[in-house]
Amino acid sequence: MPPPTPEPKGKVFLVDDHPLVREWLTNLIVQQPDLSVCGEADSVTAAIDGIARSNPDVAVVDLSLSGPSGFELLKHLKTTHPALAVLVLSMHEEAHFAERALRAGAKGYIMKREATRKIIEGIRRLVAGGVYLSEAVSQRVAANVVHAKASAGGLPLDRLSDRELAVFELLGQGREANDIAARLQINAKTVHTYFARIREKLNLNSSTELLREAFHWHEEQGGERGCGARRQETRQP
Repeated sequence: MPPPTPEPKGKVFLVDDHPLVREWLTNLIVQQPDLSVCGEADSVTAAIDGIARSNPDVAVVDLSLSGPSGFELLKHLKTTHPALAVLVLSMHEEAHFAERALRAGAKGYIMKREATRKIIEGIRRLVAGGVYLSEAVSQRVAANVVHAKASAGGLPLDRLSDRELAVFELLGQGREANDIAARLQINAKTVHTYFARIREKLNLNSSTELLREAFHWHEEQGGERGCGARRQETRQP
């Protein structure tokens, strides 16, 4: 009697612009008997090409990518690969990011600081056709929903577009306009236009207030300021 045919392994594609993170995830996944890594990418463009070639079951995506953001990749994949399950693996605890990711097409959201077993649990859940939110993210999303219902105006950051939120995040890291422009692959004039839109949407009266709010929000997320943060505290965006 021939031996039973082994079950096919779940194919996972990794999208993160940090090589060490991709290496860490690869080492974690290949140790699992039921999972394999079928490809990796460091940008949205490379991810689109790689996913089309490798046809994975799950894509693990970081939202903070150079150039087009992970949100843009999520929206693209939702249209071009509707059967692909996407697990967002992010540094952000903020519920706004999780809610936006789910609306954009993600089937799961988990923070990078979670235990490795949680990450593998999330991947397996998506391979099986389910959805996955870590407990911490679930609590924050639920709290956000309750707060939004209690507030007629909603939460201020809900008013920002995905790109505006990305600019706000980078500003909170202490990056100057030229740095933000290089990171997002846009010009500095466009960055200043985003600054003005963000101030208007968040009802901030000055560039100084914008900087203060961006730094404060970033620190609440447990982030560390970039090397230019101290210089920028006295400089208007």
